[in-house]
Amino acid sequence: MTLALVAPQTDTNRFSDAVANAGSKLLYHGVADLRRSPRTLIDLGPQRAVYRYQPTAEVRSGPVLLVPPLAVADTCFDLRRGCSLVSHLVDGGRATYVVDYGRISFDDRRLGMEHWIDDVLPAAIRAVSADAGGQPVHLVSWSLGGVFCLLTAAEHADLPIASITPIASPVDFHAVPMAAPLLPVAKLTGGAILTQLTRLLGGAPKPMVQRAFQLSSVTRYLTKPLTLATNLHDRDFLAQMEAVDEFTRNMTAYPARTFGQIYQRLFRHNDLADGTLERSAGRIIRLADVTVPVLVVAGKGDTIAPLASVNRVVDLLTGSPRVRSRVAPGGHLGVLTGRAAQTSTWAYLDEFLDEV
Repeated sequence: MTLALVAPQTDTNRFSDAVANAGSKLLYHGVADLRRSPRTLIDLGPQRAVYRYQPTAEVRSGPVLLVPPLAVADTCFDLRRGCSLVSHLVDGGRATYVVDYGRISFDDRRLGMEHWIDDVLPAAIRAVSADAGGQPVHLVSWSLGGVFCLLTAAEHADLPIASITPIASPVDFHAVPMAAPLLPVAKLTGGAILTQLTRLLGGAPKPMVQRAFQLSSVTRYLTKPLTLATNLHDRDFLAQMEAVDEFTRNMTAYPARTFGQIYQRLFRHNDLADGTLERSAGRIIRLADVTVPVLVVAGKGDTIAPLASVNRVVDLLTGSPRVRSRVAPGGHLGVLTGRAAQTSTWAYLDEFLDEV
């Protein structure tokens, strides 16, 4: 038997690596490879562009449609070379697609949640199914994208959906620590202050969305310079930080009406915690009407969608033939595409997709 000996990294090695990485950041604008996976447009409509990623291996399974939340670029699934859920799926022989909502402008301020639940996502799902020869589609979603996928499946039972995987998707919003300080103010004012502000602005503007994401991990945000200096020798760590910064810069806005609905119905009244959402007078969407297998993944360190908020949905999906729940390391973005995701979230996803 042969033993492979790996020499520990010395202080000299760390220093030389730190110098090389600092040179790359200063002279070459960074160390991360931010090239996107090649893809082809297959469908286009209002607030909807559906792309098929170029396969790198023989396709061996049904189509997977990646569904981001609103105000977020679809690069959350293709963060950087070496840490990309897209590459993982494509290299694993899965036909992989993504829906991109494009930029939200002031002209889109009257669009509500129903636009995505009734029009955008159903059209995207049907386009992917048609492109894949009529096969049902596996939905893999992140954050509020998972909530929208569940509501779409519950409302439209005729859609060709094979399964749903919501990752870091909050359902019980009163279990979100970030929302707690806002609830007394919202109760006192009837939620009017924030609602009126977003109506005036035409939505939640890009800077507001970016700042909210940064403050969700305020300790990490404030200590970023120290963290950068301490890990200057670790090229992969630096690449991940650069990729997250680039992702945050590309966040977009929420339409005013959609933002108001999310704030009033989900955050303030916590409607989904009991598995129902009133979309109009007398018309209710019930999560119990989801009839496909579901994998729920929560992040152990997620402050935006903590475990209790995410796992609440497991008890509400009473119509699903199979519900799996998993906990993975990472915060809100890290659980989806952090450096530990490949051996946790992505492995759970592969296992689930192969099962169903």
